[in-house]
This record gives sequence, structure tokens and C-alpha cells, in this order.
Amino acid sequence: MRMLLIIILFPLLVFAEDNLRIVDGDTIHLNGDKIRFSGIDTPEIKQMCKKNELVIACGLMAKNLLEEKIGITIPICIMEGKDRYGRLLAECFVNEESLSSYLVREGFAFAYTQHSKKFVEDENFAIKNKIGMWSMDFIFPWDFRKSKYNFK
Repeated sequence: MRMLLIIILFPLLVFAEDNLRIVDGDTIHLNGDKIRFSGIDTPEIKQMCKKNELVIACGLMAKNLLEEKIGITIPICIMEGKDRYGRLLAECFVNEESLSSYLVREGFAFAYTQHSKKFVEDENFAIKNKIGMWSMDFIFPWDFRKSKYNFK
């Protein structure tokens, strides 16, 4: 019976992996669609932070945190429109928890307040508790994209 269960579940895992790719901390590809999480901004993949003179790959950490949270679950996304690059804007959930809210509360995403105020409380929680990037020296992602300055 145990062997039969493994055989039945294995194709489902392969199917799930084929339909989901995590690009970075706030972008996924799901069933062929590029989805950007609305209302938040995460560090760029190559973006670095600094803590106690140690350079940390905070962009990669944001992506890894998202990968760990999603695991093998396929997110459910509520579409909210498109951005200027043609990506779908959405809030995505795993086990009824907002991935955006989770990333902001863990300190590896920022409330993108010029587009939404939805995640400000989560950000205040991370700031107050010095969680994630709020415990490091960092550059906001929108400033990093403009300047390309990185910690060395």
C-alpha cells in the first residue's frame, strides 16, 4: 500500500514543479504567466546587504525564503492588473497566507507604498523587531535599481 501511494503522488509533484518557477523574491512564473507580487518590492537577486562587516546576499535570501515558504504548494493568486512591463500583478497565497505579507513581516520585502498601503503594518512589525534586512545595512531595491551601488 505504501508503494502505491508513492507512485500516485510522484506525478503530482512533477506536475507542480513544471508549472511554477520562482524568479526572485517578488516574481514567479505560474502556468506560463509572469506574476509580480503587487504592493511589495524585494531586493534584486544580485543585491547585497551588510551586517557586522559581513556582506550578505539579501536578494538571494529573499528568493530562498519565498522558495521555502511555497515548498511544493502551487500558490493561489488574485490578479490585480498588469505592470508597465506586461507582468500580471497579483497577491498570491499559500495555505491561505499572503506571500507578500509573509515576506514583508520577515523583513525581506518592503511595502511599496507608492502603489499600496496594504503591507505597512507588516513592515512596521519587521522594523520594530529588527527582522531580516531591518537588522542590516541595506539599500532599498528601488534605489539599488537606479544606482546599481552594492556593498563590497
